Amino acid sequence: MIHGTNLPDANKRRLLAGIVGGGEGAFIGSVHRIAAELDGQAQVVAGAMSSDPVKAKRSADAWFLDRSYGSFAEMAKAEAARPDGIDFAMVCVPNHMHFPVAKAFLEAGIHVVCDKPMTFTLEEAEELVKIVEAKGLVFALTHNYTGYPTVRQARAMVKQGLIGDVRKVLVEYNQDWLMEPLETTGQKQAAWRTDPSKAGISNCVGDIGTHAENLLEYITGVKIKSVCADFTSFVAGRKLEDDANILLRLENGGKGTLVCSQIACGEENNLNIRVYGSKGGLEWHQQQPNTLIFKPAGKPWEYMRTGLGYMGAESACATRLPSGHPEGYLEAFANIYRGAIADIRRAKSGEPLAGGYPDVHDGLRGIRFLVKTVESAKKGAAWVEI
Repeated sequence: MIHGTNLPDANKRRLLAGIVGGGEGAFIGSVHRIAAELDGQAQVVAGAMSSDPVKAKRSADAWFLDRSYGSFAEMAKAEAARPDGIDFAMVCVPNHMHFPVAKAFLEAGIHVVCDKPMTFTLEEAEELVKIVEAKGLVFALTHNYTGYPTVRQARAMVKQGLIGDVRKVLVEYNQDWLMEPLETTGQKQAAWRTDPSKAGISNCVGDIGTHAENLLEYITGVKIKSVCADFTSFVAGRKLEDDANILLRLENGGKGTLVCSQIACGEENNLNIRVYGSKGGLEWHQQQPNTLIFKPAGKPWEYMRTGLGYMGAESACATRLPSGHPEGYLEAFANIYRGAIADIRRAKSGEPLAGGYPDVHDGLRGIRFLVKTVESAKKGAAWVEI
């Protein structure tokens, strides 16, 4: 039985959420909380916000949570047993803990929204897919860039055939925050991301390259078939790569490049994608998220803007504000939660899930991509099939 199905009026109330991780000093925990609560569909009421019970309690108190737990295992067991237990868990811990935390809540019958990359290893990702399918639970992965109205417009235009067959895709995600060895200064975010025991087999590709991979496949609907990857650790002593350049072959015969870097001087969160088809092209920049550029063959470029009447239904459903008001990172993140929460309600009613947000299968794709790019890099930038 799925947890929560016996709660009275389960589909006529705000859903109850719990968070694992995201305590003091963490950036992403607050993002998850804001996103989950933005539309008034859910409320965070419980948490195991740190592996340190004292810090966990202090963090929970700062958020005015009803319940604080010393461990995620204790939380999963206790919440599953409560008549007013949480409906879903938010997994906001470092990479190496994604799998055990997600597994604990799924096995307790509790839906999960997880940060990316989904797991530490490919074997863990494959196991999560089996658990989710066997349990019939909702599992959402917060590749939040898929939540932008303009990104959803781009996806719809590709589906409609407006750019023709996808021939070439250029996607990049460049930052400069790891230009210096921040991990040696006690900076928490840098420390775990550059530590193989916590980040896994990759830093840069695992942290931001998987966003680029997911965005490419989400917009185009075309899977990456094989990769040729070149990794570099520019900062002396760094154990994992801080820069990656990857050639792509797509399943439809198209080609592409994926570039990601955390040592690109002057860049903030410069995520861009350009898609070129047989009839037209599309271009989107995360730092100007309200604009989608459409390049029809032989015609002037069209600058399409969030919230205007010519945008399609997929974009309109993801838009909250009147045109001219900037919608950004938090709203896009909240669109992932809005889709997941709607599906959790459907699951409780025994209805088919609607999807439309990154799920456990997208998470598996991301881990396969990560594993194969690392394999390619270790083989001296050899071509490797995904």
